[in-house]
Amino acid sequence: GIILVAINPYKQLPIYGDAIIHAYSGQNMGDMDPHIFAVAEEAYKQMARNNKNQSIIVSGESGAGKTVSARYTMRYFATVSKSSSNAHVENKVLASNPITEAVGNAKTTRNDNSSRFGKYTEISFDQRYQIIGANMRTYLLEKSRVVFQVENERNYHIFYQLCASAMQPEYEHLKLGKSQENNLL
Repeated sequence: GIILVAINPYKQLPIYGDAIIHAYSGQNMGDMDPHIFAVAEEAYKQMARNNKNQSIIVSGESGAGKTVSARYTMRYFATVSKSSSNAHVENKVLASNPITEAVGNAKTTRNDNSSRFGKYTEISFDQRYQIIGANMRTYLLEKSRVVFQVENERNYHIFYQLCASAMQPEYEHLKLGKSQENNLL
């Protein structure tokens, strides 16, 4: 299959806007520079041409930009398919992100918001190849982080969020203290 190596520049670049999406739309692989939109276009064309499911695997180390790359891919599909939800589909698919990040992300030495689980996102298209829905599943949660953290790393965000809210009336019955008191640091 096609392999694209992308590097997280750790800053916003003007290479992911609608003008770039439209530039890659309808192009053949190799006609333009390597880009996540070229991979997405090839998958979209293969789906429409062969009427078969396609997969894009986004892999990399912590902080490599996997979640952002997946979001750009979803935005590409929403835009080129002219779905009724248009380019906001990635917001709908990732609407649960704050919750999944709280219970599945942690601070590591490389990334303050590192996902400690894998994600499988399935995007559904209708007969006109417009997006009609999506489903996100998480897997392989790094359970060891609940009881052990490497030096200079933190537990899952949810524990810190609960401790930060300990003085709120609805959480007083949990008898939580500060994160330092609960040995979370």
